[in-house]
Amino acid sequence: MSNEPELFTDHDAALAFLNSRINYERARPGANGGEREFKLDRMHALMKALGDPHLQIPTVHIAGSKGKGSVCLMLASCLQACGYTTGLFTSPHLIDERERICLSGSPVREPVFDRALAVCRDAAARVEDDHGPVTYFEMLTAAAFVVFAEEAVDVAILETGLGGRLDSTNVVQPAVVGLTAIHLEHTEVLGDTVEQIAGEKAGIMKPAVPAIVVPQDDSVLAVFREKAAEVGATLKVLGEELSYSYRFQATASRGPHPRVCVGDLPKGYEHLSVPLYGQHQAANCGLALAILLELAELGFDLPEPRVTAGLEQTVLDGRLEQVFGSPRVVIDGAHTPESIQETLRAAGAHLEYDSLVVIFGCNRDKRVGEMLEMLERGADKVIFTRASTTPRAVPPEDLHAMYVEKGFGGMVQHEPTVKDAINNAARAVGAHDLILVLGSFYLAGEAKALLSARRPQAQPAGK
Repeated sequence: MSNEPELFTDHDAALAFLNSRINYERARPGANGGEREFKLDRMHALMKALGDPHLQIPTVHIAGSKGKGSVCLMLASCLQACGYTTGLFTSPHLIDERERICLSGSPVREPVFDRALAVCRDAAARVEDDHGPVTYFEMLTAAAFVVFAEEAVDVAILETGLGGRLDSTNVVQPAVVGLTAIHLEHTEVLGDTVEQIAGEKAGIMKPAVPAIVVPQDDSVLAVFREKAAEVGATLKVLGEELSYSYRFQATASRGPHPRVCVGDLPKGYEHLSVPLYGQHQAANCGLALAILLELAELGFDLPEPRVTAGLEQTVLDGRLEQVFGSPRVVIDGAHTPESIQETLRAAGAHLEYDSLVVIFGCNRDKRVGEMLEMLERGADKVIFTRASTTPRAVPPEDLHAMYVEKGFGGMVQHEPTVKDAINNAARAVGAHDLILVLGSFYLAGEAKALLSARRPQAQPAGK
């Protein structure tokens, strides 16, 4: 990486280059394409051409079906509060690709992002004859490693994009591995059962590297234990090999929320408030704290008062995030039946409203019927629409028809665009009602972008 690349003419040119790459986030391959399309030999070759930047910094690697982004954000916030510079790689983004590559809490600046892409472009040109074209996600992953290495971050926190075993982030030699809740997802690529999916996620385990796991079904834990034994990883399950508990506490400022205990005193953390909404966030917070305990064993100085402050400062965009005030519009990237159920529960517990209007859209590869069932339980009105940026989206009229065919009651409509859906919802709500946009990060991001242009600054949904 010593030779300066030929830079892009501007940021738009850098994005045009990036978006010219194969992007499986917008069009996943079929069931027979998983092994063929998702492999690591090209990523290893690209890393070698770049000088192996991913091996120059300590890393924490997080995989799972649900909650991994929350774990990454809480972990990064705690480390920053303790004085460490962090690199954070997450996906997808809501509005700007630079959201995926953050330095100590802020998206990387355009010149740094563009230069890293140029470096990766040149390295890719040297390996593509032998390994095929570098994809959109591989290019972003490589750019993140270039940025983190050149900025010499104290630790990089990496969220897998799809699965784990064959994900392009899985070239690292992490200090700690974290595994969140496993559910059925991306079955056309990862497998038809939670056990198969768990096996793919467990592929990020490495020899002699501690792997921390949130409480799971016994069948999933059995897969994790088998994989850990196979590779020689040290597996710790919250509540089993590692002390973990949580309880609810209600306060005037936050209402009912979990407080967690992880590890044993004097080194453990006791009764720390979970900063994010929803009961499911207790285990995610516990996982983040458990990873901090492992990092402390490696020499990181992580005193509880600063960790507590870091948790309090955690901001998670796209998770019950208020993006408009009047009418009140909240977005959430929930895209599985379980996450939609948790989001609706959290909204009911923490966001006061009279009626709830849900704007919903999702992709074809999701468990659509189960997601619709969750909506029927929690929404007073549903407006179906689709994100404009993904060809995998289910047509709104199809979602509407499925909803009616299932015999679900309540008010239901559909609109061709997110803008139309928001305008429809705005006409239907009163001052004390709530509009909730959910079903995919693409939908949430499009809503946020539309509404960001109409107000000076977004506000949190309430912390």
